[in-house]
Amino acid sequence: MRFSSVFFTDQPLTFCLHLNLSFFFLQRQKMSHPTETERCIESLIAVFQKYAGKDGNSCTLSKREFLSFMNTELAAFTKNQKDPGVLDRMMKKLDLNSDGQLDFQEFLNLIGGLAVACHESFLKSPHYQKRI
Repeated sequence: MRFSSVFFTDQPLTFCLHLNLSFFFLQRQKMSHPTETERCIESLIAVFQKYAGKDGNSCTLSKREFLSFMNTELAAFTKNQKDPGVLDRMMKKLDLNSDGQLDFQEFLNLIGGLAVACHESFLKSPHYQKRI
């Protein structure tokens, strides 16, 4: 599986993104019904926050928190792995700054990589091929 590293890695862009997201959420609160995409974003943030911080830092996932997340939220994926070291290697690959933790941007690389893999699998499926 390939993991993307294009998720806002330079500091000015991260700051700009933070300001835009703050504005987004303030505007979002004024609207009565979130869109499906907005609900997905809120869900990703909520899931990350559910697992982050149990080992101290609420802005990152420790290795133990990452394993807990994977074994709970992505249990089918985890159980289908034949190699017991795959989660350790995933954590190392995702940890772009090698601090032993996954911040939200690094977490999104996992989610994005899985989404791309699922999408590619869908494109190869007989169900999709019938639509072409």
